[in-house]
Amino acid sequence: MTLQQTSTPALRRPAKRRDRQRLWQEMAMIAPAFLLMAIFLITPFLLSFWTAMTNQPLVPRPTPVRFVGLLNFERVFTDPLFWTSLWNVTRFTVWVLPLQCGLAFLTALLLHQKLPMQNLLRGLFFLPAITSMVVVCVIWGTLFQYPSGPLNQIVGFLSGGTIQPIDWLGDPNWAMFSIVLLSAWQAYGFQMIIYLAGLQGIPEELYDAARIDGASALRRFWHVTMPGLRPTHVFVLVITTIQAFKLYTQVAILTQGGPNESTETVVHYMVRAGFEEQKLGYASAVSVILFVIVLLIALLQRKLLRRFDV
Repeated sequence: MTLQQTSTPALRRPAKRRDRQRLWQEMAMIAPAFLLMAIFLITPFLLSFWTAMTNQPLVPRPTPVRFVGLLNFERVFTDPLFWTSLWNVTRFTVWVLPLQCGLAFLTALLLHQKLPMQNLLRGLFFLPAITSMVVVCVIWGTLFQYPSGPLNQIVGFLSGGTIQPIDWLGDPNWAMFSIVLLSAWQAYGFQMIIYLAGLQGIPEELYDAARIDGASALRRFWHVTMPGLRPTHVFVLVITTIQAFKLYTQVAILTQGGPNESTETVVHYMVRAGFEEQKLGYASAVSVILFVIVLLIALLQRKLLRRFDV
C-alpha cells in the first residue's frame, strides 16, 4: 500500500466537512427568503385553496361552515359570466401588449439618444407610472366625458366634425378600448425604464465595429440593437401579460364591469363575488384559478428565458 493511498481517507474528511459547512451556510442564507415565501405566498395560497373547498361566507353566520369539495370550482366553470370576464381580460391583454410595449420601446429609443435635459425628460415620461391609478382614472374619466369631453372635442376638431361624439365608457364597443388606452398610457413608463436599462447594457464596441464595416443606422438597429434587446423583449412581454391579467382598478372606478359586462374582468368578478355577494369560498375558487393562469404564464416565461440563454 502506497503513502498516497493511506492518506486519501484523511484528506477526504476535511473536504467533506468543508462541503457540509458550505451547505449549512447556503441554507442559512436562503432561509429568510424561504420563510418570507412560506408566510406571504405558500400559506395564503393553501388557505385560499382550502377556503375554495368550503361554503365560507364573508361574514360569519350561526350555521357551521361545510366542506363542499370541488363544488365551487364546478360553479365557476359553469358560470357564463366567468368565461365572459376571462375573454374580456384576454382581449384586453392582446390589445394592451403591442400598444404599451411598443410605446415603451419607442420612447426608450428616443430617450437613449444624447438629448438636452435627458434626465428631466426621462423623469417626465416615467411620471405616469408612479402616479396613483385612482388619480389617473379620475383624470381620464374627465377626458372621456360624453358628449363634450376634451377627447371628443379633439376628435371632432381633427375630423372636421365628421365624427360624432363617442361614448367612450358607455358604449360596449368602445369601453374596453378606452380602458386599454388609459392603462397603456399609465404603465408604459415602467417598461420604458426596463428598455433603457437593456439599451445601456449593449456594448458600444458592437456599434463601433458596425460603423467600421459601413453599416447604416437601420442596419445597426436591426443587427445590433434588436439582438441585444432580445432578453429584454421577452421579460417585458411576460411581465406585461401578467399585469394585464390582474386588471381591476380601472374597471372598478370607471365602468364597474359594464356596459353589458363588456369590461368585466376576472379580478373584478372575484371581488364582486367575495365582497358584494359575500361568497368567500366561491371567490377563493376564482382566485385559485387565476393563480393557475398566472403560474402557467410564469412557466412560459421560464421556458422563453432558457431558450434565449438569459
